[in-house]
Amino acid sequence: MKLFLYLISFIILVSAPFLGEIALSLEGIFDSSSTSFTIFWDLRVSRVVLAFFVGGILALGGLIFQIIFKNELITPYTLGIASGTTLFTAISIVFFPFMYMTISSVFGSIVTILILYFISKQINKNSIAVSTNSILLVGIALSYFYSSALMLVFYMSNLQENYSIVRFTLGSLDTVGFNSVLVVMIVSIVFYTIVYLNKQKIKLLLLSNDTAFLKGLNVHKINLLLLVIVSLSVGVCISFVGPIGFIGLVIPHIIKLIYKQSADKLFFPVFFFGGIFLVFSDLISRNLNTDSSLPIGVVTAFIGAPFFVYLLVRRRNKI
Repeated sequence: MKLFLYLISFIILVSAPFLGEIALSLEGIFDSSSTSFTIFWDLRVSRVVLAFFVGGILALGGLIFQIIFKNELITPYTLGIASGTTLFTAISIVFFPFMYMTISSVFGSIVTILILYFISKQINKNSIAVSTNSILLVGIALSYFYSSALMLVFYMSNLQENYSIVRFTLGSLDTVGFNSVLVVMIVSIVFYTIVYLNKQKIKLLLLSNDTAFLKGLNVHKINLLLLVIVSLSVGVCISFVGPIGFIGLVIPHIIKLIYKQSADKLFFPVFFFGGIFLVFSDLISRNLNTDSSLPIGVVTAFIGAPFFVYLLVRRRNKI
Protein backbone atom coordinates (compact mmCIF):
# COMPACT_ATOMS: atom_id res chain seq x y z
CA MET A 1 0.00 0.00 0.00
CA LYS A 2 2.71 2.47 1.04
CA LEU A 3 4.94 1.53 -1.90
CA PHE A 4 1.99 1.94 -4.26
CA LEU A 5 1.29 5.43 -2.88
CA TYR A 6 4.91 6.47 -3.38
CA LEU A 7 4.80 5.13 -6.94
CA ILE A 8 1.61 7.04 -7.77
CA SER A 9 3.05 10.16 -6.13
CA PHE A 10 6.24 9.89 -8.19
CA ILE A 11 4.19 9.57 -11.39
CA ILE A 12 2.15 12.69 -10.46
CA LEU A 13 5.30 14.65 -9.65
CA VAL A 14 7.07 13.74 -12.90
CA SER A 15 4.06 14.09 -15.20
CA ALA A 16 2.71 17.37 -13.72
CA PRO A 17 4.97 19.73 -15.76
CA PHE A 18 3.90 18.03 -19.01
CA LEU A 19 0.17 18.51 -18.41
CA GLY A 20 -1.56 21.79 -19.19
CA GLU A 21 -3.71 23.69 -21.66
CA ILE A 22 -0.79 24.12 -24.07
CA ALA A 23 0.63 20.92 -25.54
CA LEU A 24 4.43 20.74 -25.47
CA SER A 25 6.73 18.90 -27.83
CA LEU A 26 9.33 16.63 -26.24
CA GLU A 27 12.04 18.02 -28.51
CA GLY A 28 11.05 21.62 -27.72
CA ILE A 29 11.55 21.38 -23.97
CA PHE A 30 15.28 20.78 -24.56
CA ASP A 31 15.62 23.56 -27.15
CA SER A 32 16.36 26.83 -25.32
CA SER A 33 15.17 28.91 -28.28
CA SER A 34 11.67 27.39 -28.36
CA THR A 35 8.50 28.50 -26.59
CA SER A 36 8.04 25.00 -25.20
CA PHE A 37 11.35 25.32 -23.36
CA THR A 38 10.25 28.55 -21.61
CA ILE A 39 6.79 27.22 -20.73
CA PHE A 40 8.13 23.93 -19.42
CA TRP A 41 11.09 25.10 -17.34
CA ASP A 42 10.27 28.69 -16.32
CA LEU A 43 6.53 28.23 -15.77
CA ARG A 44 5.55 24.61 -15.16
CA VAL A 45 8.61 22.99 -13.53
CA SER A 46 9.14 25.95 -11.20
CA ARG A 47 5.43 25.89 -10.33
CA VAL A 48 5.47 22.16 -9.52
CA VAL A 49 8.59 22.45 -7.36
CA LEU A 50 7.11 25.47 -5.53
CA ALA A 51 3.85 23.57 -4.94
CA PHE A 52 5.73 20.55 -3.58
CA PHE A 53 7.76 22.45 -0.99
CA VAL A 54 4.90 24.75 0.05
CA GLY A 55 2.62 21.74 0.50
CA GLY A 56 5.31 19.99 2.53
CA ILE A 57 5.77 22.97 4.86
CA LEU A 58 2.03 23.45 5.40
CA ALA A 59 1.44 19.73 6.08
CA LEU A 60 4.36 19.32 8.49
CA GLY A 61 3.48 22.63 10.15
CA GLY A 62 -0.02 21.31 10.77
CA LEU A 63 1.34 18.11 12.33
CA ILE A 64 3.67 20.05 14.64
CA PHE A 65 0.82 22.31 15.78
CA GLN A 66 -1.36 19.29 16.54
CA ILE A 67 1.46 17.81 18.64
CA ILE A 68 2.06 21.02 20.57
CA PHE A 69 -1.58 21.76 21.34
CA LYS A 70 -2.77 18.14 21.67
CA ASN A 71 -5.67 18.94 19.35
CA GLU A 72 -6.19 17.25 15.99
CA LEU A 73 -8.21 20.20 14.63
CA ILE A 74 -5.52 22.85 15.13
CA THR A 75 -3.41 24.08 12.22
CA PRO A 76 -1.75 27.41 11.36
CA TYR A 77 -4.90 28.05 9.30
CA THR A 78 -7.51 27.37 11.99
CA LEU A 79 -5.51 29.29 14.60
CA GLY A 80 -5.67 32.52 12.58
CA ILE A 81 -1.99 32.64 11.61
CA ALA A 82 -2.88 32.65 7.92
CA SER A 83 -5.41 35.44 8.58
CA GLY A 84 -2.81 37.49 10.42
CA THR A 85 -0.27 36.96 7.68
CA THR A 86 -2.83 37.95 5.04
CA LEU A 87 -3.78 41.11 6.93
CA PHE A 88 -0.20 42.33 7.29
CA THR A 89 0.46 41.52 3.63
CA ALA A 90 -2.63 43.53 2.61
CA ILE A 91 -1.41 46.43 4.77
CA SER A 92 1.95 46.33 2.99
CA ILE A 93 0.22 46.26 -0.43
CA VAL A 94 -1.84 49.37 0.39
CA PHE A 95 0.35 51.44 2.70
CA PHE A 96 3.90 50.13 2.18
CA PRO A 97 4.15 49.03 -1.48
CA PHE A 98 7.95 49.41 -1.35
CA MET A 99 8.21 46.67 1.30
CA TYR A 100 8.83 43.06 0.34
CA MET A 101 5.70 41.00 1.03
CA THR A 102 7.86 38.29 2.60
CA ILE A 103 8.83 40.66 5.43
CA SER A 104 5.24 41.72 6.17
CA SER A 105 3.96 38.13 5.94
CA VAL A 106 6.56 36.73 8.33
CA PHE A 107 6.00 39.64 10.71
CA GLY A 108 2.25 39.00 10.68
CA SER A 109 2.63 35.29 11.43
CA ILE A 110 5.11 35.90 14.26
CA VAL A 111 2.92 38.59 15.86
CA THR A 112 -0.11 36.30 15.70
CA ILE A 113 1.54 33.25 17.20
CA LEU A 114 3.11 35.28 20.01
CA ILE A 115 -0.29 36.78 20.84
CA LEU A 116 -1.85 33.32 20.86
CA TYR A 117 0.87 31.77 22.98
CA PHE A 118 1.17 34.45 25.64
CA ILE A 119 -2.57 35.01 26.05
CA SER A 120 -3.04 31.28 26.52
CA LYS A 121 -0.23 31.25 29.11
CA GLN A 122 -1.89 34.09 31.01
CA ILE A 123 -5.16 32.15 31.04
CA ASN A 124 -3.39 29.03 32.32
CA LYS A 125 -0.67 30.37 34.65
CA ASN A 126 -0.71 27.31 36.88
CA SER A 127 -0.44 24.75 34.09
CA ILE A 128 2.66 23.39 32.40
CA ALA A 129 0.66 22.75 29.24
CA VAL A 130 -0.79 25.30 26.90
CA SER A 131 -4.57 24.92 27.05
CA THR A 132 -5.88 23.72 23.70
CA ASN A 133 -9.35 25.10 24.33
CA SER A 134 -8.14 28.58 25.22
CA ILE A 135 -5.66 28.73 22.32
CA LEU A 136 -8.37 27.66 19.89
CA LEU A 137 -10.85 30.24 21.21
CA VAL A 138 -8.25 33.01 21.11
CA GLY A 139 -7.33 31.94 17.57
CA ILE A 140 -10.96 32.13 16.44
CA ALA A 141 -11.33 35.58 18.03
CA LEU A 142 -8.15 36.78 16.31
CA SER A 143 -9.37 35.40 12.97
CA TYR A 144 -12.57 37.47 13.25
CA PHE A 145 -10.58 40.55 14.24
CA TYR A 146 -8.15 40.09 11.35
CA SER A 147 -11.01 39.54 8.88
CA SER A 148 -12.66 42.78 9.99
CA ALA A 149 -9.37 44.66 9.78
CA LEU A 150 -8.75 43.18 6.31
CA MET A 151 -12.13 44.48 5.11
CA LEU A 152 -11.23 47.92 6.47
CA VAL A 153 -7.92 47.88 4.58
CA PHE A 154 -9.76 46.63 1.48
CA TYR A 155 -12.17 49.58 1.49
CA MET A 156 -9.30 52.01 2.00
CA SER A 157 -7.50 50.76 -1.12
CA ASN A 158 -7.90 51.65 -4.80
CA LEU A 159 -9.12 49.34 -7.58
CA GLN A 160 -5.70 47.96 -8.48
CA GLU A 161 -4.84 47.30 -4.83
CA ASN A 162 -8.27 45.65 -4.39
CA TYR A 163 -7.48 43.20 -7.16
CA SER A 164 -4.05 42.42 -5.68
CA ILE A 165 -5.55 41.76 -2.23
CA VAL A 166 -8.38 39.56 -3.58
CA ARG A 167 -6.03 37.57 -5.80
CA PHE A 168 -3.61 37.11 -2.91
CA THR A 169 -6.27 35.91 -0.45
CA LEU A 170 -7.46 33.21 -2.88
CA GLY A 171 -3.98 31.70 -3.18
CA SER A 172 -1.99 31.25 -6.36
CA LEU A 173 1.07 29.27 -7.43
CA ASP A 174 1.78 31.51 -10.42
CA THR A 175 5.53 31.97 -10.61
CA VAL A 176 8.11 32.70 -13.28
CA GLY A 177 11.61 31.34 -12.84
CA PHE A 178 13.19 29.81 -9.77
CA ASN A 179 13.90 32.78 -7.46
CA SER A 180 10.87 32.27 -5.21
CA VAL A 181 11.24 28.50 -5.52
CA LEU A 182 14.81 28.68 -4.22
CA VAL A 183 13.76 30.72 -1.16
CA VAL A 184 10.91 28.33 -0.27
CA MET A 185 13.17 25.31 -0.85
CA ILE A 186 15.82 26.65 1.55
CA VAL A 187 13.15 27.50 4.15
CA SER A 188 11.64 24.01 3.87
CA ILE A 189 15.04 22.32 4.29
CA VAL A 190 15.86 24.42 7.38
CA PHE A 191 12.36 23.83 8.79
CA TYR A 192 12.51 20.06 8.29
CA THR A 193 16.06 19.88 9.70
CA ILE A 194 15.11 21.75 12.90
CA VAL A 195 12.06 19.52 13.38
CA TYR A 196 14.10 16.37 12.81
CA LEU A 197 16.89 17.47 15.18
CA ASN A 198 14.28 17.95 17.91
CA LYS A 199 12.64 14.60 17.21
CA GLN A 200 13.32 13.15 20.66
CA LYS A 201 11.94 16.23 22.41
CA ILE A 202 8.84 16.12 20.23
CA LYS A 203 8.46 12.44 21.12
CA LEU A 204 8.32 13.43 24.79
CA LEU A 205 5.68 16.06 24.02
CA LEU A 206 3.56 13.30 22.47
CA LEU A 207 3.38 11.54 25.84
CA SER A 208 2.20 14.64 27.70
CA ASN A 209 3.65 18.01 28.66
CA ASP A 210 3.70 16.98 32.32
CA THR A 211 5.68 13.80 31.57
CA ALA A 212 8.08 15.72 29.34
CA PHE A 213 8.60 18.26 32.14
CA LEU A 214 9.30 15.52 34.68
CA LYS A 215 11.89 14.02 32.32
CA GLY A 216 13.77 17.32 32.30
CA LEU A 217 12.45 18.88 29.10
CA ASN A 218 11.93 22.64 29.06
CA VAL A 219 8.39 22.43 27.64
CA HIS A 220 7.88 26.17 27.21
CA LYS A 221 11.19 26.58 25.37
CA ILE A 222 10.65 23.73 22.88
CA ASN A 223 7.02 24.78 22.30
CA LEU A 224 8.06 28.36 21.59
CA LEU A 225 10.88 27.21 19.28
CA LEU A 226 8.52 25.02 17.26
CA LEU A 227 5.82 27.70 17.18
CA VAL A 228 8.27 30.31 15.88
CA ILE A 229 9.87 28.08 13.24
CA VAL A 230 6.46 26.91 11.96
CA SER A 231 5.18 30.50 11.89
CA LEU A 232 8.26 31.75 10.03
CA SER A 233 8.06 28.96 7.47
CA VAL A 234 4.32 29.36 6.92
CA GLY A 235 4.74 33.14 6.71
CA VAL A 236 7.33 32.80 3.95
CA CYS A 237 5.07 30.38 2.05
CA ILE A 238 2.04 32.66 2.31
CA SER A 239 4.08 35.64 1.10
CA PHE A 240 4.69 33.81 -2.19
CA VAL A 241 1.48 31.85 -2.75
CA GLY A 242 -1.16 33.39 -0.47
CA PRO A 243 -3.14 31.54 2.22
CA ILE A 244 -3.78 27.93 1.18
CA GLY A 245 -5.90 26.18 3.77
CA PHE A 246 -6.66 22.65 4.95
CA ILE A 247 -3.39 20.98 3.88
CA GLY A 248 -2.11 21.00 7.46
CA LEU A 249 -5.40 19.46 8.57
CA VAL A 250 -6.05 16.84 5.89
CA ILE A 251 -2.62 15.35 5.20
CA PRO A 252 -1.46 14.54 8.78
CA HIS A 253 -4.71 12.69 9.49
CA ILE A 254 -4.62 10.71 6.26
CA ILE A 255 -0.98 9.71 6.89
CA LYS A 256 -1.81 8.68 10.47
CA LEU A 257 -4.64 6.46 9.16
CA ILE A 258 -2.35 4.84 6.57
CA TYR A 259 0.83 4.40 8.62
CA LYS A 260 -0.70 3.82 12.08
CA GLN A 261 2.52 4.99 13.75
CA SER A 262 3.52 7.59 16.30
CA ALA A 263 3.62 11.16 14.94
CA ASP A 264 7.39 11.47 15.51
CA LYS A 265 7.89 8.77 12.85
CA LEU A 266 5.71 10.52 10.27
CA PHE A 267 7.68 13.69 9.58
CA PHE A 268 8.91 12.64 6.13
CA PRO A 269 5.65 10.99 4.91
CA VAL A 270 3.62 14.03 6.02
CA PHE A 271 6.05 16.44 4.32
CA PHE A 272 6.25 14.36 1.12
CA PHE A 273 2.56 13.66 0.67
CA GLY A 274 1.68 17.24 1.65
CA GLY A 275 3.79 18.34 -1.30
CA ILE A 276 2.18 15.77 -3.60
CA PHE A 277 -1.31 16.83 -2.48
CA LEU A 278 -0.66 20.47 -3.43
CA VAL A 279 0.94 19.45 -6.75
CA PHE A 280 -2.14 17.34 -7.52
CA SER A 281 -4.52 20.14 -6.47
CA ASP A 282 -2.62 22.56 -8.69
CA LEU A 283 -2.83 20.08 -11.54
CA ILE A 284 -6.62 20.11 -11.16
CA SER A 285 -6.81 23.92 -11.02
CA ARG A 286 -4.63 24.32 -14.14
CA ASN A 287 -6.46 21.79 -16.27
CA LEU A 288 -10.10 22.62 -15.53
CA ASN A 289 -11.92 24.12 -18.49
CA THR A 290 -12.26 27.65 -17.07
CA ASP A 291 -11.57 31.07 -18.60
CA SER A 292 -8.74 31.64 -16.13
CA SER A 293 -6.71 29.45 -13.81
CA LEU A 294 -8.74 28.46 -10.75
CA PRO A 295 -7.12 29.74 -7.52
CA ILE A 296 -5.40 26.88 -5.73
CA GLY A 297 -7.00 27.84 -2.40
CA VAL A 298 -10.43 27.08 -3.88
CA VAL A 299 -9.40 23.52 -4.79
CA THR A 300 -7.80 22.71 -1.42
CA ALA A 301 -10.79 24.20 0.44
CA PHE A 302 -13.21 22.16 -1.70
CA ILE A 303 -11.37 18.99 -0.64
CA GLY A 304 -10.47 20.03 2.90
CA ALA A 305 -13.73 21.55 4.19
CA PRO A 306 -15.76 18.29 4.03
CA PHE A 307 -12.83 16.47 5.67
CA PHE A 308 -12.81 19.04 8.48
CA VAL A 309 -16.53 18.35 9.09
CA TYR A 310 -15.79 14.61 9.10
CA LEU A 311 -13.12 15.11 11.78
CA LEU A 312 -15.55 17.13 13.90
CA VAL A 313 -18.18 14.37 13.68
CA ARG A 314 -15.59 11.66 14.34
CA ARG A 315 -14.27 13.55 17.37
CA ARG A 316 -17.81 14.08 18.67
CA ASN A 317 -18.53 10.34 18.44
CA LYS A 318 -15.42 9.56 20.48
CA ILE A 319 -16.57 11.72 23.39
